[in-house]
Parts: sequence; C-alpha cells; structure tokens
Amino acid sequence: MKICVLGAGLVGGPMALDLAKDNEFEVYLYDINESRLENFKTKGIITEKADLSNKDILKGKIQHADIVLNALPGFLGFSTFKTVIECGKNIVDISFFAEDPFEIEELALKNNVIAIMDCGVAPGMSNILAAYGTTLLDKTDNILIYVGGLPKVRIWPYEYKAVFSPIDVIEEYTRPARYIENGNLIVKPALSDPELINFPEVGTLEAFNSDGIRTLAKTLKADNIKEKTLRYPGHIEKIILLRETGFFSKDTILINETPVRPIDFTAKLLFKKWKFEENDEDITIMRVIVEGTKNNEKIRYTWDLYDTYCKTTSIHSMARTTGYTATMVIRLIKDKIFTKKGLFPPEYIGFNEKCVKYLLKGLADRNVIYKETVTKI
Repeated sequence: MKICVLGAGLVGGPMALDLAKDNEFEVYLYDINESRLENFKTKGIITEKADLSNKDILKGKIQHADIVLNALPGFLGFSTFKTVIECGKNIVDISFFAEDPFEIEELALKNNVIAIMDCGVAPGMSNILAAYGTTLLDKTDNILIYVGGLPKVRIWPYEYKAVFSPIDVIEEYTRPARYIENGNLIVKPALSDPELINFPEVGTLEAFNSDGIRTLAKTLKADNIKEKTLRYPGHIEKIILLRETGFFSKDTILINETPVRPIDFTAKLLFKKWKFEENDEDITIMRVIVEGTKNNEKIRYTWDLYDTYCKTTSIHSMARTTGYTATMVIRLIKDKIFTKKGLFPPEYIGFNEKCVKYLLKGLADRNVIYKETVTKI
C-alpha cells in the first residue's frame, strides 16, 4: 500500500517514520523544505521536495497513492483535502482547517473515497473517546474535554512552546469558542471562563474556552459539550493583552509606508519563543469526561492521557499523540476494519467499539496510554 505523507514537519516526519516500520507500506514524504527531508532520506522513506500549495504539483505527487496523509498547515488544509478527494484518493487529515468539512461531504461520496479529518489527539482521539462514551450510556448529559501540549520546563515569559506553527496556535486565541450548553449552541470569546485544575503529574493548570468541539456540535447528542485548552497559570492574561492590543489582527497597517499584518509580525517574533528545539521535552495532557445515565444510574466515564517526550526516539509528545492517532487510523483502513465510504469526522470511528479498541491498543503499543475510569456520580 502506497502512502503519501504531505508535510515533513514536527508531526509529519514522525508519522512517516511510524508508517515506514510497517512492511506493508511504501511511504512517500513530500515537503517544500529540503532541509526537513534530509532527516528521513535514510529511514526507508522516499522523499521529494515539492511545493504542495500548487494544485497541479499536488495532483502529480499523489496519483500513485492508496492513502494520503495530510500534515500541511491549517491554511492549506481544506484546499488540499478537497483536491485529494477530487483525485479519488483516500485521505486522513491532521491539518485542522477552519472551513466546514461537510461542504464537501457529497464530493467524498461521489468520488467513493474514505476521507477522515481532524485525526489527531484533540481534535481526534478526543472526538473518538467522546463518541465512544455516548455508546456506553442510555442518555448522555455532559461531554467535557481538557487538553494541552506544554513544555516540560517552564521558561519565562510564556512558559509555552508548540510543535505547530505560531499562526495555527494563535487561531486558538482568536477564533470564537463554540460549545453546547443545555442543548443550545453558545459562542464566547476564546480564553474566556478560566478555571484552575490540578493534575497529579504536573500540578495546577489553567483552562479556558477554545473552539475545540468542532464537528461534535453536529454529530453528538448531549445536553452540554465543551472543550477547554490547558496552559500553565498566567498564560491567559499575557495572551489576552497581546490580542486586545491588536497584535493578532489580520488587518494591514502601514509601518514606514510598508504594509504589514500585525499577526504576521507577531508570529515571526513568537516563533523564536515558542519553537521546540531538538532536545526540548514536552508533555501532552488530556482528560475526556462523558457523563450520563445507564440503567437508571448516573455514570461518569473518564479517559486520562499523560504523555511525555520520548528520549529514545527524540520525538515530541505532541507529535506522538497527534501523529500516531492518524497512523493507526490508516492501519484501521488498511486492515479493513473501517471501510465506509464518504467524509467522516473522527467521532464516527468512536461509534464502533472494535475500531476504538484497535486504536487504543495500537497507541498503547507506542506507549501512548489512555487510562479509563468509570465512577458512579
């Protein structure tokens, strides 16, 4: 089976490595940055420099693919996703684009492909576990997701680093947060409703509203659905200060007669502060809570993830937890456990217990472990 991985960044590269370990896969890795590809030329991966923002080049590179794995930045995500579907290729996507994927639902059916988007840790496994939780209950009341990727060592001023581009991170701070409350869709500013939560592995973190439920607002039936992002305490205030001052604005301003978008200037500065260096260690924390009624009893299902940078492979935790979800979904398709044609958010996988167990085992084999707890409320 030929797999084309689009993007050799901090997540795309490790995904290609994981897939290349499987003798049933022939892995191709494309990126516009030649230096990124250098790290993978001796790893049993076929690498090639390519400008994947060019639609014709993209079509040419994927013409031989059985499955395409899209790890391009969010601003290229939707157009790439659509082009791959138009080419009649199966696709698993972690680009986390802002556009409504259901716009091309009919296109996926027409082209008879499997198209699964948002296939990371959150969105991704968060959706899968939330959906799975609903299948274990007679009625679902609450779905609550807490998730954050953080540096293990806290360095002033932001105490934050990211495996994703600063532009994609800033989206979390600017895009209004949607959630379901008492059955109604509510919209609030990102970074709102802060709360402090203690996690045994790291201590106290602060949580805030972010636009993370995405497709869950349409696909799951629950009275309340919310996702909150986790950061070290004090982060919210610093980011709100930048946002309200206008540093994240996309409106062009003139500086010495030169047009500049503040968000581009800010991202350039923050890249140096937020970039993970080669040996910087990170952690990923996620908690998925699903509450409801089963056999007339109030039940809470909780899945906890605490994952760290892997010193053996030098792969960051966020790359592991995000990327291995996607590579296990590719194996799910390869092994014909998930065979439905069309466009699917990850929660559709979560409705199938066999799929969930397969993913959890594959992730555990890669030392990405979700601990399940069941309690009566």
